[in-house]
Amino acid sequence: MAKKYIVRLTETERTHLHETIKKLKGSSQKVRRAHILLKADSDGPCWNDKQISDAFCCRTKTVENIRQQFVLSGFHQTLDGKKRENPPTPKLLDGEQEAKIIATRLASPPPGYANWTLRLLARQVVELELVPSISHETIRQTLKKMA
Repeated sequence: MAKKYIVRLTETERTHLHETIKKLKGSSQKVRRAHILLKADSDGPCWNDKQISDAFCCRTKTVENIRQQFVLSGFHQTLDGKKRENPPTPKLLDGEQEAKIIATRLASPPPGYANWTLRLLARQVVELELVPSISHETIRQTLKKMA
């Protein structure tokens, strides 16, 4: 069966891939993609998908996906991977809320308390209606980030 997506590398791309493999630049995924692209090059070794998958311990579908991504998205996106636009979970606090939490932390603690605790600070933030609910761990991370 004829391949639908054919990889044809330029000389500069080949050089870049060889350097990536030789110096192990980047993640292990990047190095594996570099190996796969070099072996799938129709002007080079032109291995079939089964040979490539056996050589680099991956599925043939992985090789097909890398070839497809190379043809559709280009060399750099295939090698480096697609960058995530949004974090996996949205931020709970914006900059203004973080500033108010820090200001609350710098103020004196409520009567009856000698120091702020994370749980006390979380309770105070909810009472001030900065956020509907928040955990002491989020408060800790915010304060640590700003320290």
